[in-house]
Amino acid sequence: MEEYSQEDWGNHSQDLHCYQGGDPELDEMPATKRTLKIKQESSEEAQKQDVMQNIVQILESVQLKWELFQSWTDFSRLHLSNKLAIFGIGYNTRWKEDIRYHYAEISSQVPLGKRLREYFNSEKPEGRIIMTRVQKMNWKNVYYKFLEITISEARCLELHMEVDWIPIAHSKPTGGNIVQYLLPGGIPKSPGLYAIGYEDCQEKPHSPHADRRGPDPGKETPGEVDVPSPQASLRVEMESARIIYCYLGIAEVRTLQQCLFLHFQANTKTFSKEWVGINGFLSQNCIVEPGVSPKSIYIKFVEVERDFLSAGSLVECLEKAIGYPLKFNN
Repeated sequence: MEEYSQEDWGNHSQDLHCYQGGDPELDEMPATKRTLKIKQESSEEAQKQDVMQNIVQILESVQLKWELFQSWTDFSRLHLSNKLAIFGIGYNTRWKEDIRYHYAEISSQVPLGKRLREYFNSEKPEGRIIMTRVQKMNWKNVYYKFLEITISEARCLELHMEVDWIPIAHSKPTGGNIVQYLLPGGIPKSPGLYAIGYEDCQEKPHSPHADRRGPDPGKETPGEVDVPSPQASLRVEMESARIIYCYLGIAEVRTLQQCLFLHFQANTKTFSKEWVGINGFLSQNCIVEPGVSPKSIYIKFVEVERDFLSAGSLVECLEKAIGYPLKFNN
């Protein structure tokens, strides 16, 4: 497989094919199914853009410097060969020196060095786009930046961006004004990470990740239609609920199931100071006045191998991702 440096891109003369034709599969579909397929693809693309914007905001929050792509040796260096990372690809033009993002990703399965090489290899779809824009002088220089992360931090970001909140049911008041939490089934008996959140219409901490904006007028997305799908409708409903993270737990000594049981169905006085805040909040939420419902509480969790849980700065990682501090983490 032939490889190209940035300098080679300008002189490379390989044929680039641009497919403008329609999708044969779409052409053969009935009109109704074709419309539904386009709507679904539009929604999936919007969700991908939303995730990428979250990743960009994480990169910006840690104030990393852009590095100019100069040669293939950049990605062969030892310190990039086997690292997991959040990375971004950027560019500037002859008319505007400010570097703008082209792409951002969490490389949690493939080492950073290998993933970056794919974006600068003209034989790959990702690299072909970049090479073409440099050849055509759409772009002047190409840059990259990255933040190394641990496996546990990668799973923490997955918990935030890919795992849905699960609402916690509660019983009818007993003994006058006391309700009890009813944990759902299916909580793993394994180590991992879990988050507890609550719905509060009054408290709205400012976060670039919590405020879902519409399409950016500056982005080149002609003809893109914002069409809600069942998944998008559920996401909008969850967003309108303003679920606020208040605690990140690490189930290392105990399992996820044991930790959540001890938070929701045990006496707060029997546990360490680390849990006093969150357990006190949950207990107080069970005391309700007549005719008043307790705050809606939510959980989410992800399994992580025990050996990885002690690495990284998990609370700070999540706080950067959501854009505000966790109320009950020390």
